[in-house]
Order: sequence, then structure tokens, then C-alpha cells
Amino acid sequence: MSGRGAAAWILLFAVLVGAAFGRDLLAGAPGGGSSGPRTVPVVRVVDGDTIRVRVGGVEEPVRYIGIDTPETKHGVECFGAAAAARNRALVDGRRVTLRFDAERRDRYGRLLAYVHRGGTFVNAALVRGGYARTLTIPPNSRHAAHLARLEDRARARGAGLWRRCRT
Repeated sequence: MSGRGAAAWILLFAVLVGAAFGRDLLAGAPGGGSSGPRTVPVVRVVDGDTIRVRVGGVEEPVRYIGIDTPETKHGVECFGAAAAARNRALVDGRRVTLRFDAERRDRYGRLLAYVHRGGTFVNAALVRGGYARTLTIPPNSRHAAHLARLEDRARARGAGLWRRCRT
């Protein structure tokens, strides 16, 4: 069997195994993986911008695209606990829809997503309320302008961290 033939069989095997276990083994590969929305249950809220969800029987970490909340895990930053509590109130134990941008995973293997619960765009709600700052990491920038406008308004109102923390 030629090198190309063997590679094709390996790729086919990976796709079939991924489908059998409910996990897209090509997710995060350039041009690979499904980019359509996925509705999944939230297993746990890690902090203000990270959750754990169940995808096809596998627990996966999800990092919210376009935002950054103060830390709670490696030294608690100002408003970090409040941001985590707000995220918990929005999504903990609920079903959310993950919408993806250009890259499906980050360098740590976490899914990267815009998170929606019902009619609420969670990433935007956290910025609007002053629980998060914007953080644009190209090429994942589909909602960067919208999130930046929300951040400007939150800062102008003195919402959340913009009033309570030195920024």
C-alpha cells in the first residue's frame, strides 16, 4: 500500500472512531471539524470565561471567545469572584449553544466558542455587565467590534470592574 493509501485509511479510521465516540477528532485542525453550532449541557463553571460541557459523552473545557475575565484560579484578581458568580448564574447546569469562529480549539486543547443560552449571548452579557474585558485573538474575531462597543458602554457607565477595579 502506498503512503497516500495508508494515510487515507488512517484518516478514515480516525473519522469513524470519532463518530463512534461522539467526538470530532479533527476539531481544531485547520479546515477540519464541524463549525456548526452545538447545543450541550454545562457540567461546571470553571471561572468567568471558561466552562466544562458534555459533548457526545465526553467532558470538554470551553473558553469563551473575545472576552477575558479577572482570574480566580492563579491568584484572585479584582472582580474575579463576581465574574465567576455571574457566569455561574447565566449557564451553570443549563444547556448552551456553542458557536465557533475560525479556530475550533486553542493551544491548550480547549474548545473556543461564543456561548448562547436561549436568547442570551453570554460572552456579550458578561462584557455589558462589566464582568469581562474584550480580548480579540485573531483569527477569532467575528464579534470583536460588537464586544468592543459593549465594553466602551460598560466603561462609560462604570459597570462592574470598571468602577471597582483599577484598570
